[in-house]
Amino acid sequence: MIVIRVELHSAVTGKVTEIARAIVANDGTGTTTLRHYTAMALRGRSRDEFDRQKVQRAGTVRDWPAPRLHVWNLVAEALKAMGYGRGKP
Repeated sequence: MIVIRVELHSAVTGKVTEIARAIVANDGTGTTTLRHYTAMALRGRSRDEFDRQKVQRAGTVRDWPAPRLHVWNLVAEALKAMGYGRGKP
């Protein structure tokens, strides 16, 4: 499982605030070269809310060539599968 945390580090106060969290997990199917993943963006605006793991958006990534590509490519594809990166809502 991959956990993506987005933190805001204040240059003024030095306070660190988690502002987003997503999870990308292998669903246990696929092959050694083509894997399938589920992705979830969690609802909340604080670490305590994210820890409740209420799903805000979900998506799937199928037939991902995991051994060949860097993990950031998987994260980008998972965000796309959840509907992010398509402009303004």
